[in-house]
Amino acid sequence: MVLKQEPDQVVAEEEAAPLVGVPRVGEAIRRLRQVKGMTLQELALASGVSVGMLSQVERDRANPSLRVLTQIRIALGASVSELFEDAEPAVADPTFVRRADRRGWLELGYLRKELLSPRKPETLQFMILHIPPGGTSGGQPLSYPAEKGGMVLEGVIELTVKNHTVTLRQGDSFLFDSLDPHSFRNPTEETARVLWIIGAVRVEQHL
Repeated sequence: MVLKQEPDQVVAEEEAAPLVGVPRVGEAIRRLRQVKGMTLQELALASGVSVGMLSQVERDRANPSLRVLTQIRIALGASVSELFEDAEPAVADPTFVRRADRRGWLELGYLRKELLSPRKPETLQFMILHIPPGGTSGGQPLSYPAEKGGMVLEGVIELTVKNHTVTLRQGDSFLFDSLDPHSFRNPTEETARVLWIIGAVRVEQHL
């Protein structure tokens, strides 16, 4: 399914500098596109994101909003965890385990994702979002069929679901249907850390 196209978005870098050695999202998207055998033109048609914007994102010349990133990811048929490099551990573990020192990271410029889910999750994907001062989920609300939940581990965020905006602090938790338009922002001068849990997206719901 082609998601509704929105104007291309270039999200400015926030105050936090990229971590050395942390993969940028462009590297991950290019890797997944090549694995799927898709051209930029094919991905643009499937995602509703222009070829020019995709090219900038893949070269890390632009940071896609979470909404645009979600459109690209769904068009690639990829889970959230597939955006992360996932090297094999030195000591083999069962697939339901992820060691603390094997967490993947992904740099988006306006926030960082730290992967907690074990490899090849079947139903749930979970991570820690590191949201710098002023960091947001983007200019347009997110919306796609899945459940989302989590808890604020540190700092403060403002979470908006449909027409309701709430301020959440350390220890506060939440759960909502992510078909409802939603967004978040960090209105403070301190980095916020949020446990973020995403239920599986069923492909048939996009057909």
